[in-house]
This record gives sequence, structure tokens and C-alpha cells, in this order.
Amino acid sequence: MFLLPPPVPTRFPSISTTCPSVRHNHNHNLISQSQLSTVCTTSATGPGETSLSTSKQDEGDDISSFQNRRYDFSPLLRFLSNSNASDLDSNSHSKSPTSLDPFELRLAESYRAVPARLWHSLLKTLSSSLSSIGTAYALVSWLQKHKLCFSYELLYSILIHALGRSEKLYEAFLLSQRQTLTPLTYNALIGACARNDDLEKALNLISRMRRDGYQSDFVNYSLIIQSLTRTNKVDSSVLQKLHTEIEYDNIELDGQLSSDIIVGYAKAGDPTRALSFLAMAQGNGLSPKTATLVAVISALGNSGRTLEAEAVFEEMKEDGLKPRTRAYNALLKGYVKTGSLRDAESIVSEMERSGVYPDEHTYSLLIDAYSNAGRWESARIVLKEMEASDVQPNSFVFSRILASYRDRGDWQKSFQVLKEMKNSGVCPDRHFYNVMIDTFGKFNCLDHAMATFDRMISEGIQPDTVTWNTLIDCHCKSGRHDRAEKLFEEMQESGCLPCTTTYNIMLNSLGEQERWDDVKKLLGNMQSQGLLPNVVTYTTLVHIYGQSGRFTEAIECMEDMKSAGIKPSSTMYNALVNAYAQRGLSEQAVNAFRVMRAEGLKPSILVLNSLINAFGEDRRDAEAFAVLQYMKDNDVKPDVVTYTTLMKALIRVEKFEKVPAVYEEMILSGCTPDRKARGMLRSALRYMKQALRT
Repeated sequence: MFLLPPPVPTRFPSISTTCPSVRHNHNHNLISQSQLSTVCTTSATGPGETSLSTSKQDEGDDISSFQNRRYDFSPLLRFLSNSNASDLDSNSHSKSPTSLDPFELRLAESYRAVPARLWHSLLKTLSSSLSSIGTAYALVSWLQKHKLCFSYELLYSILIHALGRSEKLYEAFLLSQRQTLTPLTYNALIGACARNDDLEKALNLISRMRRDGYQSDFVNYSLIIQSLTRTNKVDSSVLQKLHTEIEYDNIELDGQLSSDIIVGYAKAGDPTRALSFLAMAQGNGLSPKTATLVAVISALGNSGRTLEAEAVFEEMKEDGLKPRTRAYNALLKGYVKTGSLRDAESIVSEMERSGVYPDEHTYSLLIDAYSNAGRWESARIVLKEMEASDVQPNSFVFSRILASYRDRGDWQKSFQVLKEMKNSGVCPDRHFYNVMIDTFGKFNCLDHAMATFDRMISEGIQPDTVTWNTLIDCHCKSGRHDRAEKLFEEMQESGCLPCTTTYNIMLNSLGEQERWDDVKKLLGNMQSQGLLPNVVTYTTLVHIYGQSGRFTEAIECMEDMKSAGIKPSSTMYNALVNAYAQRGLSEQAVNAFRVMRAEGLKPSILVLNSLINAFGEDRRDAEAFAVLQYMKDNDVKPDVVTYTTLMKALIRVEKFEKVPAVYEEMILSGCTPDRKARGMLRSALRYMKQALRT
């Protein structure tokens, strides 16, 4: 199977799909004179200097007799450029060549001795250029008409590759129908599908190829996995299925396919299987590339498995592979994710000692590490180091600093970050403004959020769905439902179509207002736009119906979700259990919990806390404490909400004397009491004092 050059970045004009041959007028050249000269120079010989010589090394012993001969393809290319495609179509070759124009017959006879490999070389050259792809079509038809080259499957596979590179997949399939599919043309089609990210067709072709008695090769699977990785559609279960097929076809993993599988699992967030295949490849004597190891380090770091990431990093150095910036950044990212500031500083120091220069991403990660640790001055020092190292900070770096301030509740620093950003000569982009709007929205500073939105538009930056969703959501959470609805209308008027998240936000808003007819109308609008409800949509519906006591509608939503093939989540059951709890319907809450367990879902801390609350509201404190015991037995660590809810349950049944013991257990378990927990303790002590006085 050929592996041709990567896709050409520009598209060529659409080719007629009625027939793979390009249609043109008599006087319209498919290839310009300058391009013709180039093709002849590359692929053929003409008068003077435009020649192509063959050698034993290039063409093999079977055509060594043509070593000193020269073939001038320019007359043929000119003829093909000036002829009607219909005359050259292979479907018209039923006419005897002797009835054709004498000039064409003489032309065909003059090329009778040209070996097949030279025709293949000429066709590859024509196919590699967008401007001469039509001539390539015409050449194949002409060769078939005059029976000058008999390995037509190779000719068609070359054209299919060219069409695949040029994103003309439909035309490639049309062309494939002109010949019985062979392993060569199957491989060309599969490669074209994979390069165009049409994985369903590629996998179907592999199945069809197998039914026809042909075995696929490792290159096809490599291209498919690369496409999955490139389009971020890679999934661990899909990779496992592909590997099963590879084993079924008895395909031996080569270095490239092994690397693709390892990188695929790493990108899919499955570092365990990535490590397993890495060990398998090394056991077979294959040496993984640096990029493969970097992907594994990154996956381990993202999973918080920094010790294993370090081990792979050290192994890379032991194998003589010098880690570059990307490798150091992958490990650094793991340290930042786990909050290991000392390790983060250490790896950056090692990086500098090894003569590897930090890049923009390195500095961004280090700023993240310092910001997460609350060391703002250290983050600013890194910013100055960037400038001193001629590494220009970008908007993303400042957006990370701003996000760190937001997450720590220091939203007032937003203006300072914006000022420092502009002093550094960096212009805010859409992502920065989105973070800024989100920061103001989270702290109910709606005027500042809208001012930022207006500033963004005045600077010529168009809001995206994230911008609009953030604005609409923060107004909903502040109870400004009327303004949120207006923003929703403005979003559509601006030409920005709402996404599923937008509809979910608006459904929640309408549900809080108990506008049930509008909820149904909005759901209809969502589906008419071609958007299907997702698990968040159904969870939102269950929540709003449950909070209003409309449990019949909530249960119907869950049934609709199951019939749509979507499995209910733990969050959805939490919404239902919590709704029952707030109305003291502990039996219904228990039933929902049982259904959840029957469906194989592991109850989260949120669900169990809601169940404790349901028993507490129903004055069933013994059952509430039974849930606490269930948590301990099933390795679910109680949190401050668990103990606070238990204290509330005891106060409700006037067992005030037991509250201090629960409070003490909370502290001993490592939970830090919050204001609500301390309030429960004070209430219990106050009631106890009153009881003593009486």
C-alpha cells in the first residue's frame, strides 16, 4: 500500500461526480505550459533538458534495457489537455482504436515500449498537483483505451490516494466502482477514508475486505487510529475493539502501529492500557518514539500518577533519548495538577540545567502552580522571567492568573490583571474575556460582567456560545430571569445559535419560575433546531419537576431518557432523592435509591447525604445514622455536609444531647466544621441550656 505525501492544504475545484473523468472544452488546457514543463522535467523527457532517465536502482533489472533511452511525454500531455474527456473516457474504449484519429494512433504506438513503472511515476507526479489532477484522470482513461499499461489497479489506487488527499472522498468511491476491488484499491480507499476522518466508511471497508477473502494490513489500522486521535474521537473501548480485529487478522504489530495504539490509549485517558502496550512493544524489541513516551507521561500526569510518569521520564533518558521541552512540560503538568509545587520547581530547574529552554507553555504551567498555591508574587516573577527570556506571554497566561484569582474568591484582582496584561503589550482575546465575565458572574457583579461584554464587542471580538451561556447563567443564578431571557433572544438575533448547554440553562430558569408550558415549548424549539436532549437536559428536568413536587413528570423524564438510550446518572438520582427529601418523602427517596443501585450505579456522597436529609425531614433519625454506617462500610468518606445533616436530624427529634458527639466525630474524621456545622452545635447547646433551666 502506498503512503503518499500529506494532504495538500488547499482544495481544488469540484470535479464532476457524474463520471470521475474531468470534463473540459477542446481549447481548455488542464495543465498550463509552465506546469507541463515541470511535469515533463520531473516525470518524462522532452527535447533538450526535459528528460527522465531510468536506472537499474530505480526501475529494476526488468527494465534496465531502457537505461539510456528517453521518453518525451510532453506531446501526450498536450494531447490530453486539448482533448474532450468524453473521448478519453475508458467507457468509450469499446470503439476499435483503429477507427481513431491517425495522429492519436501514432502517438499511442510511440509510447508502446514505455514500461509500466514509468507510467506509474508520471501518474504520481500528475496526481500530486491540484492543477493537473484532471490530466491524471485523462491519462488513465487513455492508457486503458490503448492497452498500454495493464496494472490498472495500481493506476486507480494512485488516483484514489490523490482524491483522498484532496478531500474528494465521494469522487474516490465513484472511481473505485470502475474496477473490481482488489487489496490494493481496498487499501487506497481505506486510507482515503481515514485521512478524511470518515471512520465509519473505513471500518466498513475493512469488514467488506475481510468478507471478500482479503486480509487488511497494519497501515490501515494505523491510519484509522491516527484519525481517531487527530479528531479527538479516540475512546478506550473503540481501541480495544480495533485491537481485537487486529488479532483476528493475525496482524503483527510493527513500531508505527504499536506507537499509534499507545498514543491512542494515552489520549483516551487510559494510561493503564497505554503502559501495558508500551511494555508489550518493548518486550518485542520495539523502541518507542519520544512522542509516544511523552503522550504516556502526559496521560499519567493528568491522572495524578506522577510517580509512574517520573519512571517513564527517567526510562526515556536511560534509553538515550534526550527529553525536550514537550517531555518536561508533560511531567510539569502532572505536578501542577497534583499540587506538587516543590516538584514543579525542581523539574523546571532540571530543564534549565539540561540546556532545554522553557517555552510559553512551561511558564504558563509554572504560573498555574504558583497561583494555585496562592503565591501571587512568585507568579509575577515568572511573568517577568518570561519577558526577560524573550518569551512573550499571551492572553492564555493572563487568563490562567485571572482564573486562579476567581477560584480563590479574589475577584477584585481582575482589573489589576487586565492592567498588567495591557502593560505587557498583550491584547485580551475572547477566552480571556469569557473568564473575566465568569469571574464577575460568580460573585454576582452583573454590572461588571455586562461592562466587560460591551468592552469585548467594542474591541471587535465577537461573543461565542461560551460568552452568551456565561452571561445568561449568571443572570439566572441571581434571579434576573427576565434579563436572562432577553439575553437569550439577543444571542439568537446576533446569529449565534444556542447549543444544548444554552437550552439546559434556560430550562432550569423556566422551571424555577414554574412556567411549565414554556418548558415544553422550549424543549420543542431545541429539538426542531436538531439538538437532542443530553443527560444534563434530563437531569435538569428531573430537578425542576422534583423541586416543584411534580414527581410524575420527573419519573416520566427518566423513562424518556432510558428509551432514548441514555443511561441515568448518579447526579440525576441525587436530584430525585433530594426532591423527595425536601418534602419529607423518605420512602420514595429510599425507593429511588434502590432503583439506582439495581441499575448498577454507585451512590455518590451527594445521593447519600440527600438520603440522610430525607430521613431527617421524616423524623427517622435511626435510619439516618444507618446511612452513615453504610457509608463507612462501603468506603464512602462522610463530609461536613453529612455530619451537619445528621446534627439537624437529631435537633428535629429533640435529641440535643447527642449533637456534641456527632460534632466531635466530625472533627476526628478530618472534616473542618463550616459555619452551618458550628451553627447546629450552638443551637443544640442553647436548647440544652434551656432544658436545664426548666
